Parts: sequence; C-alpha cells; structure tokens
Amino acid sequence: MTATRVKLSTMMFLEYFVWGAWFVTMGTFLGTSLKFDGTQIGLAFGATAIAAMISPFFVGMVADRFFATEKILGLLSLVGGVILWYVSTLTSFAAFYTVLIVYALCYMPTLALTNSICFDHMKDSAREFPMVRVLGTIGWIVAGLIVGTLRLEATAVPLRIAAGASIVLGVFSFVLPHTPPHAAGHKLSARDVLGLDALSLMKDRAFAIFILGSFLLCIPLQFYYTFTNPFLNEIGMHNAAAKMTLGQFFEIGFMLLLPLALLKLGVKRILLLGMAAWAVRYVLFAFGNVTSLAWMLYLGIILHGVCYDFFFVTGQIYVDQRASVKIRAAAQGLLAFITQGVGLFIGSLLSGPVVDAYRTAGGAHDWRSIWLVPAAGAVIILVIFAVLFRPGVAANVVEPAAAEVA
Repeated sequence: MTATRVKLSTMMFLEYFVWGAWFVTMGTFLGTSLKFDGTQIGLAFGATAIAAMISPFFVGMVADRFFATEKILGLLSLVGGVILWYVSTLTSFAAFYTVLIVYALCYMPTLALTNSICFDHMKDSAREFPMVRVLGTIGWIVAGLIVGTLRLEATAVPLRIAAGASIVLGVFSFVLPHTPPHAAGHKLSARDVLGLDALSLMKDRAFAIFILGSFLLCIPLQFYYTFTNPFLNEIGMHNAAAKMTLGQFFEIGFMLLLPLALLKLGVKRILLLGMAAWAVRYVLFAFGNVTSLAWMLYLGIILHGVCYDFFFVTGQIYVDQRASVKIRAAAQGLLAFITQGVGLFIGSLLSGPVVDAYRTAGGAHDWRSIWLVPAAGAVIILVIFAVLFRPGVAANVVEPAAAEVA
C-alpha cells in the first residue's frame, strides 16, 4: 500500500469516525440528559439536512475555485471541532440547535471534499475508491463501539470525542496530498453554483419519478436516524450503540454484493428491494423486544446494508448512468440536495411530533405505533414507485448549450 493510499484511508477513517461518534447517540443524550422533547430532537437531527442543502453551493463556489481542497478540509475540520465542543456544553434547546447548525455547515461540505481528494489521486477510481472508502465505514463502527462499550450514550462525551477527532483530522489534513482547486480561473456562473444544468434531466420521466420517489422515501427514513438509539435504550437493550454498528458491518458485505446484484436484477428491482427493506425494518422494530423477540431488533439493524446500499448507493449509480459527463457532478449534487437535504429535513420536522404524539403518561413511548407510521409511509411510496418507475428506456435528455454552461 502506497503512502498516498495510507493517508487517504486515514482521512476517511477520521472523517466518518467524527460523524459516527456523535450522530448515532445524540437522540438519547438530548432526551435523557437534556430532557428535550421529540419535536426538538427531530429538529436537532435536521441540522445536518439543512447543511446538506447549503454545502453543495459552498463547494461549487469556494472550494472548487479558490483554495487547495486539503486546506479547506483542514480549516473546516479545525473550526468544526471547536464549535462541536462548544455544542457539548449547551443545555438550552435554542442555543444547542443554533450552534449545531453552524457546526453542520462546517462538517457536511467535508463529505464531498474528502471524496474529491481521493478521486484526484487515483488512477482507477472504480477499483481503488471502495478500498479507501471502506475505512470510513470502519471509522463509524469503531466510534460506535467506543461510545457503546463505555456507556456514554446519555452523556455529552460522544460530542467531545467527535470534536477531538475533528481537530485531529484538521491537523492531519495539512499533510494530505496537494489537491489544487478544480475550477481555478474559470468564470463563476449562477448555473454552475446552483447546479441548474442538472435540472435538464428532469425532462426524462423515469428520472423525474426516481427523484420524486427518493425524496418521498427520505421522509420516513429520518425516523431511523433520529430515534433508533433512544428506542433501543428505552426498551432496555444493553450497549445499544455498539450493537447498532452491526448495520455497518453488514453494509460492507452488501456493498460487495451490489455489483453482482445490479447485473442480475437491474436498477429498478434493486431500488425496490432497498425501499422494501426500510418498511420491513420498521415492522421488525414495531414488534420486536429485548427478550423472546430480540432477533427482530437485530435483523432490523442488520438490514441497514440493504437499506443504505440498495437505495442510496444504487441511486447514485443510476444518476451517474443517466447524466452526461458535463452535468454528472451537478446531477449528484441535485440528488444529495433533494434526498439528504430536503427529504431528511422534512422527515426531521414530522418524526418528532409523531414520537411526541405517542408519549405515554409515564414518559415512555408507544414504540409499536411510532414505528408503524414510517413503515406505512415506506410501503405506500414503494407501491407508487413500483407502478410508475420504468428505467428501461433511456430518454433523450436535452442538455444546456455550451454557451450556457460556460
């Protein structure tokens, strides 16, 4: 393994260790220690969705034009680490939520920046990138094992662990391979910054249905990201954060199976399997328990590989296939904006009130009723998508004229 590969792998490990350390268990900390209600917890998890809607513009306007990518990554990670540590000291919702959004605005652009650094230093990205990116999944797993094993889920310590790791990443970024800005010296246009050229793909009916279905499914998806850890802790699962990393372990396996699955089943069937897995997961959570039906909870966690790889990763591959080289980056940005931005943000607004609506008199929750809500939503979206999405016939996508792109 070359020195460059080692550096890139370490970067990915730290990048996703940071996210995995604080994101998974924040709901438990907010509900147990800070006594935030479900609506407030949902809004807090929507901070990253807000940032996901803004970060593509930042990357397109600043990072791609004016500064070396590794320096931008280093600066954002250092500043983000300091901000996240400050977040861990706040106890009022207004202050916590506001500063968390500021932190998310520092972190979310780094997801694209780390990918960009990798691709710039690989000769065969299709072969090399998965071997580097898998270190990110391992970083997420290690973070979860540390937080769960040390029983830190209901404390502010995970936020501080993530803050420290962010600062380490910030310092380490300055020894990464030099990656000059991609569009230095190019004229900055509103079309480039806003990614408007990708909207030409919406003239293709199949692509438009795909975008709509992805957006709708991300609304019930937010229930999992926000409330799974609080749910598992409330019903008495021991070491819940560590056990949730089983999802990432199996994600690695399903990622390796994805190319063969796509070849055998095609994009539509794989997307439908991914959507169905979300509905099945929620049903398993609704009827599982920590005693005789604990296997249902574990199966729901393990399904993360199917849920994530067969839906999100397959969606990224589909977009890559449908978009021309000129608008490919903008098309991926559009997908991220619609799904991880708008879709998850709406999910954060709706999931909290649903959880509050099923809060019992003793302060616990009727989790069966809660999980059946996103399960029903996922099933409805699955049926609609199965009927309307027909990717078999490629559409003649009208691309912008060269003068408009410049």
